[in-house]
Amino acid sequence: MDRPTATAEPGRRERNKQRIRERIYQAALELAAEQGYDATSIDAIVERADVARGTFFNHFQRKEDLITEWGERRRARLKAELEGDVFTEGGEFELRLQRCMTVLSRINEEERSTTPAMLKAWVQAGQPMLEEPFAAFFFAGMVERGQAGGEFAPDIDALLVGNILRDTYLGAVYRWTRTEGYPLASELEAILAVVLNSIKIRPDAGSS
Repeated sequence: MDRPTATAEPGRRERNKQRIRERIYQAALELAAEQGYDATSIDAIVERADVARGTFFNHFQRKEDLITEWGERRRARLKAELEGDVFTEGGEFELRLQRCMTVLSRINEEERSTTPAMLKAWVQAGQPMLEEPFAAFFFAGMVERGQAGGEFAPDIDALLVGNILRDTYLGAVYRWTRTEGYPLASELEAILAVVLNSIKIRPDAGSS
């Protein structure tokens, strides 16, 4: 009788690898929140994570890769949280943009202890200029679909609107990191309301 093929071991090994990576990542974020990203050394990270120094480099080539991972995880979370949304009433893409701002606000609020340090590190590493402007493209895509559905004015530049929303979003998050009790959610709602007011097609447009 043939023996069954062993398939569980690779999966177990991969899960263990992911657990170690997560431990390193979380240790880095904790230390960055406590003492700042610049003051957080790889030695301190591996000590907090209880792994060998070489193990760090098995998962991250350099410390700056943690900044990249931080940004990628936030983008993935935004996409995942919006993926299951279903809108059946009018103004679908207005609602999608509002929902997007709500999720962005919640992501930041839930990561209140780490966002200020990691956002500062992200800017200092030049990531706003080096990375593709994911948020701008994400917003622009919603605007384009809203244009196709007759919800937003067809003559506006969707990418320009996306850039405006991205830039004002980042500005609001920066102010939130600097000011205790800053109303991030209501600020993002107000920003979006101003933009929507300029791009929505009015029901009475063109009437005499």
